[in-house]
Amino acid sequence: MAERSSTGLLTMMLEPTPALAMTLPAEVREKLAELELELSEGDITQKGYEKKRGKLLAPYIPQIQGVDPSLQIDNRIQASSQVALQGSKSNKSRAANTRDERFRSDLHTEAVQAALAKYKERKMPMPSKRRSVLVQSSVEACTPPDTSSASEDEGSLRRQGRLTTSTPYQGHSHPAVEHWFNRVIQGSSTSSSASSTSSHPGGRSVTTTNTTAHAALNVNAAATALADLMAHTQLDNHSAPPDVTGLSERSSHHAERPHVASVRGVSRGFNHHTSVMETADGVPVNSRVSNKIQQLLNTLKRPKRPPLREFFVDDFEELLDVQQPDPNQPKPEGQQMCPLEGEPLGVVTNWPPSLPAALQRWGTTQPKSPCLTALDNAGKPVYTLTYGKLWTRSQKLAYTLLNKLSSRNEPLLVPGDRVALVFPNNDPVMFMVAFYGCLLAELVPVPIEVPLTRKDAGSQQIGFLLGSCGVTLALTTDACQKGLPKAQTGEVATFKGWPRLLWFVTDGKHVVKPPKDWHPPIREASNDIAYIEYKTSKEGSTMGITVSHSAMLAHCHALTQACGYTEGETITNVLDFKREAGLWHGVLTSVMNRMHVISIPYSLMKVNPLSWIMKVHTYKARVAVVKSRDMHWSLLAQRDQRDISLSSLRMLIVADGANPCESICRGSFNKTTPWSPKKLLLICFVCLPGALCVCACVCVTPGSISSCDAFLNVFQSRGLRPEVICPCASSSEAMTVAIRRPPEMGVPPPGKAVLSMGGLSHGVIRVDTEEKLSVLTVQDVGQVMPGALVCVVRAEGIPYLCQTDEVGEICVSSGSTGVAYYGLPGMTKNIFETVPVTPSGIPISGRPFTRTSLLGFVGPDSLVFVVGKMDGLMVVSGRRHNADDVVATALAVEPMKFVYRGRIAVFSVSVLHDERIVVVAEQRPDASEEDSFQWMSRVLQAIDSIHQVGVYCLALVPANTLPKAPLGGIHISETKQRFLEGALHPCNVLMCPHTCVTNLPKPRQKQPEVGPASMIVGNLVAGKRIAQACGRDLGQLEDNDQFLYIQDVLQWRAQATPDHPLFLVLNAKGTVSSSASCLQLHKRAERVAAALMGRLNTGDHVALVYPPGIDLIATFYGCLYAGCVPVTVRPPHPQNLATTLPTVKMIVEVSKSVCILTTQAITKLLKSKEAAAAVDIKSWPTVLDTDDLPRKKSPQMYKPPTPEMLAYLDFSVSTTGILAGVKMSHAATSALCRSIKLQCELYPSRQIAICLDPYCGLGFALWCLCSVYSGHQSILVPPLELESNASLWLAAVSQYKVRVTFCSYSVMEMCTKGLGSQTEALRLRNVNLSCVRTCMVVAEERPRIALTQSFSKIFKDLGLSPRAVSTTFGCRVNVAICLQGTAGPDPTTVYVDMRALRHDRVRLVERGSPHSLPLMESGKILPGVKVIIANTETKGPLGDSHLGEIWVSSPHNATGYYTVYGEEALHADHFNTKLSFGDTQTVWARTGYLGFLRRTELTDASGERHDALYVVGSLDETLELRGMRYHPIDIETSVIRSHKSIAECAVFTWTNLLVVVVELEGSEQEALDLVALVTNVVLEEHYLIVGVVVVVDPGVIPINSRGEKQRMHLRDGFLADQLDPIYVAYNM
Repeated sequence: MAERSSTGLLTMMLEPTPALAMTLPAEVREKLAELELELSEGDITQKGYEKKRGKLLAPYIPQIQGVDPSLQIDNRIQASSQVALQGSKSNKSRAANTRDERFRSDLHTEAVQAALAKYKERKMPMPSKRRSVLVQSSVEACTPPDTSSASEDEGSLRRQGRLTTSTPYQGHSHPAVEHWFNRVIQGSSTSSSASSTSSHPGGRSVTTTNTTAHAALNVNAAATALADLMAHTQLDNHSAPPDVTGLSERSSHHAERPHVASVRGVSRGFNHHTSVMETADGVPVNSRVSNKIQQLLNTLKRPKRPPLREFFVDDFEELLDVQQPDPNQPKPEGQQMCPLEGEPLGVVTNWPPSLPAALQRWGTTQPKSPCLTALDNAGKPVYTLTYGKLWTRSQKLAYTLLNKLSSRNEPLLVPGDRVALVFPNNDPVMFMVAFYGCLLAELVPVPIEVPLTRKDAGSQQIGFLLGSCGVTLALTTDACQKGLPKAQTGEVATFKGWPRLLWFVTDGKHVVKPPKDWHPPIREASNDIAYIEYKTSKEGSTMGITVSHSAMLAHCHALTQACGYTEGETITNVLDFKREAGLWHGVLTSVMNRMHVISIPYSLMKVNPLSWIMKVHTYKARVAVVKSRDMHWSLLAQRDQRDISLSSLRMLIVADGANPCESICRGSFNKTTPWSPKKLLLICFVCLPGALCVCACVCVTPGSISSCDAFLNVFQSRGLRPEVICPCASSSEAMTVAIRRPPEMGVPPPGKAVLSMGGLSHGVIRVDTEEKLSVLTVQDVGQVMPGALVCVVRAEGIPYLCQTDEVGEICVSSGSTGVAYYGLPGMTKNIFETVPVTPSGIPISGRPFTRTSLLGFVGPDSLVFVVGKMDGLMVVSGRRHNADDVVATALAVEPMKFVYRGRIAVFSVSVLHDERIVVVAEQRPDASEEDSFQWMSRVLQAIDSIHQVGVYCLALVPANTLPKAPLGGIHISETKQRFLEGALHPCNVLMCPHTCVTNLPKPRQKQPEVGPASMIVGNLVAGKRIAQACGRDLGQLEDNDQFLYIQDVLQWRAQATPDHPLFLVLNAKGTVSSSASCLQLHKRAERVAAALMGRLNTGDHVALVYPPGIDLIATFYGCLYAGCVPVTVRPPHPQNLATTLPTVKMIVEVSKSVCILTTQAITKLLKSKEAAAAVDIKSWPTVLDTDDLPRKKSPQMYKPPTPEMLAYLDFSVSTTGILAGVKMSHAATSALCRSIKLQCELYPSRQIAICLDPYCGLGFALWCLCSVYSGHQSILVPPLELESNASLWLAAVSQYKVRVTFCSYSVMEMCTKGLGSQTEALRLRNVNLSCVRTCMVVAEERPRIALTQSFSKIFKDLGLSPRAVSTTFGCRVNVAICLQGTAGPDPTTVYVDMRALRHDRVRLVERGSPHSLPLMESGKILPGVKVIIANTETKGPLGDSHLGEIWVSSPHNATGYYTVYGEEALHADHFNTKLSFGDTQTVWARTGYLGFLRRTELTDASGERHDALYVVGSLDETLELRGMRYHPIDIETSVIRSHKSIAECAVFTWTNLLVVVVELEGSEQEALDLVALVTNVVLEEHYLIVGVVVVVDPGVIPINSRGEKQRMHLRDGFLADQLDPIYVAYNM
């Protein structure tokens, strides 16, 4: 607050007051204006400009009492970069030199400043960005040089504005000043503009405190708030195993979680020694990310949502909140309007029967009369086309086109064919000859823009238009043809989407003189098509509007009458002569009346903006056709010319192009002086193609004279009369709709209306309301055209006539409108054949009407007013907003010069069933991050305050990179398309979904929990089964099943089948690197046992640190022989010790291992210098190298006293990032092997291939235990070898004709990505997978259907059966719950409603229905295993339509966690839990996974109906948001689908924010494209608002050896600011 006030006062000190500005001497004002011009032209640097300006103003700024004058001067100069002369607005020459004028009046600016003042400076977190992203390439490097200055359509040459910026006051070199501010300022405006408190309603006095103290307080407050938040949001992860490290999130000292050994790549910058300030919960608060999130939280505490209606939400029906109309919104109250009729078309005695007839008349009777003068870029006349020349040259061309062009001896063209006219904007003569040549030949000209590159914005759509019109020939000039892009053959390249064209050059040497007896047919105007004008719709599609000969003639007649054209008049035309007003006035009506047109090319206007005025003077032109932009440009240069006169002008027609030039004055009338009509001077400057005529309405009080006024003031002294300015309204479909008549016609005076924007947003006209900040002052566009009938109808739905105080779409019925959209009969009917009806449904007239796409109303004196265009209309929550109004507001925000050449695009996108406003602006190349962010946050506030609408996304792109329309304006539809495709490449982006998405479903209220007993009864009553199932019985014991201990089985096999091969280990080349028979394995185990027995005690824990291989298996059995407890540990990665070694150390310590068994190489590694940098190597227990053990037999084998004794420890990092070790007893180990043996039918004669890591879970059991137990041969493929030979596993499966194989998801992914394109090569190498009956993916997660399906699809060509691939399911409490096995039905897939799942309900839906989620069964339940679905909270059994926790009861359950602390309560809960109701005797283990059971139609081996278990996800990882349960994988799948460059994604919550981390596989400039796409897709598909989007490099998301994402590690890295993100975006 103190900062704000300081700025306010400082600004007031430095600003000359309006009165003072008026008293500045004329030469000082002149010099200031010259400085402005120099700055805008780039002739002087910003610094130089400020210095000179400071010197100029120094003598005139009044001294402030009580402040040392030297301080004032100093501050004045220093601050001048942030402060601009507001008072000098009244200075005419200054105001005349502004570039952004077309979109602003100073009143608008003042209103915007006032609106911003109403906001307290809300702190928003700034996005953080990697430096490389900040380095923007130079403007010119991004795109070809900006050929236009800003826009044809968009008022270029605009001086960037010059009003006060809102940057908080930066500390100056004088501490005294800071002190003085803190002491002296008692009351100052909260406004960020220069006006004082009194000039703003609601300005309040604010007592400020010392800013630094304030800031310090804020930091502490943030930390405390954060701590509180974290303390209250610890999720009760009841099924999480204890974090055996003792370093869980709850501990008060901070430590890194162990990083999993196989994190892909290494997340850069994961530093284990960061010192972080923490809250009590161990959450860092001073990291960049955390502080910003805290700021974001602060802004979110006041969510701006309308109160939600109360309604009952069925548990799984999420109803989007429908915006209810506000009962207090204004409604139309006026009478029903009457259609408005223009004066009748006068009868002219010798009016030509058609336009070619007029040309023939003037060409033969007045051949010397000038028709058109073309100018070069220096403004010199290059060529004057006379009517005689136009007639003869058009005849030649017509003759040539009809008679000299042929294909296969047939004439190429016949009358009625369409021909493209491709002429540059600086060659009106050739265009005119071609146009009339086509008319004489009865061909239909289709004028289009010259395509400059093959990728022009919208060029493809033009191609579609040419194709649909059947165009085969394009006419062009020689120079233009040479400039077109060429193919290698030298011919003109075919542009994307264009038909194949023949290019014909119309220059003299290519056309031939017709024979004497040939005459073009001159007929009366008929209803045949005369020409086709192209128009681009809001969506970007291009339509061709057909104009008939009779309509063209009638339009010329109407314009002649309305404008009072007479023969031989001179007219200057600045507009594009190919379409709209430029064509109507400068090519058609001019010929009708034998007028002389001076055509001023766009390129000349850029060089000399005054050229049109000079030509009016030189040629004594009576009429000028311009856009408001041209008037602004001329003000820039008017000082250079003293001797010009505009007294010859009787009509200055203002007809704006596609971007309306709008000056919106928002109510400052009552700010400085009471409003009175006498003090208002109104000039209309603007009209859109459709003529949005919005006036610059200005109070004639010092300090608020707008640039429009300045134009008249400047040129009135040079003969310009105010009444000759004639705006017109027009559209491509209806042509000219209304025009203000020239003064000699005795028309009523111009009208104006000051309208409430709030009313307009509801489509209602309300004159100036109390809310002075948002009024729109509109000026009329004159009277209806002669012979036309005009009415206003509702814009949407049935075209009902509007009431007199209602805004609607203007419709015209006359003979002079377009006829149709070529080839689009449906759209033609809607637009060109509308039948307006009264409220009772009666048509108002027998004539059809044409919709103009202009929004407006009819005012007093039958004047037409236009307030917007359908193309710019955005309907948000039922209220209408005009894109141009929003642009005007954005441009009025300081610093105005922030936007590069005023280039802003505003459009709406549909997200979650409503329109959302997107603002895209080009920022100046020199803008800093701070500037960008500050400007963005102020734009949001201004738009919110003035339009009462939230902006969904605000994006800044580098200067000169938005797609351009033909004449330089922004191509809106192309910009929108790029935004939606993620191809805009912004350099800054701010999303505000929290404020503007107000129709989310109501958060789910947790119902008071129903008791488990009532639930079970309820399920029975509803006929729902209790969800429980079991595998088949374990059956008869076989010969090896009588052994209680696995080591006994090995000894038995060594005696019974000593040479039977048990293991083959393959290397990367596919050859066997080592193998072991029963006897060899037994002997090696004995050696290990002998080495251990002398050294260790029975029951000691031993860590086995080996690469995958026979050594690992042999030492495991050696430990069992010696009575020790083995713990398998993945060895550290030599290239990545810093990350992988701490994990090894932690497992060794946590498992209390007294000895490490390993190889010689790893022994060296553990004690190396590199290892010393990562861990304390002195604290390793005894390390024993087993490479060269003596051949000794152990004295005697150890026999455990009971099978319940501990056999081994299984350590693994769960997906939530917690290291958990489980205890496996001898009984459980044997039961596990027996169960797998039965399920997979494993016998000594079988071979199975295993491509898994052997360190934990089912991978360990399959690798080390099962072969010994069942006697089958295992072909072991270490997954690491696949990195150098991706086909190793599949080749081995084929070579050994394996029927059963196991792999992990990471292996499957490696094969899919690495071998997808090589199936043909594999087939040539005789790889055949038809032998495979089951290929099982070992996982502890929901089956990844997309991956398994693509794997099946790719390798189908190699004979893999689509039924073969299935998944397994295990977890910490039981490593093998489901396994497909060899018998039994195929795995089933069901589709469930994702929305129901969020409410813990299971609802089956059809494939492909909305919100459907495919889930695959996780294999068959193993023999001896029982499964039940239980409620996570009540612990009662659930019915099969509920999602609940999977509980398992089985002889091979683990017996408990191995923890440092022996937390018995946790142990009991997870491994020995009982149902609270129903079967309360069975002891269950809780898996920590959510899933459901479904009885299928299939039968299993026993003939029973088969029960399928579907795993949905880990309970620990679910996100509780909006009262619902979300599974991260669902959100991640949506996100990955949203853009091709997203390689991987992970989501987690932090406090109440959803954080989405995406890996970008592409160039860094795409990073910011992802922010909007990610936000959109999560909103659309999951009804969630993303709080933070983090874009990182590929490989940053940590993944464990099973291919599972470690989201909690990622979360820790994010909070500790260690991800080195490319970009972090905070959605407001």
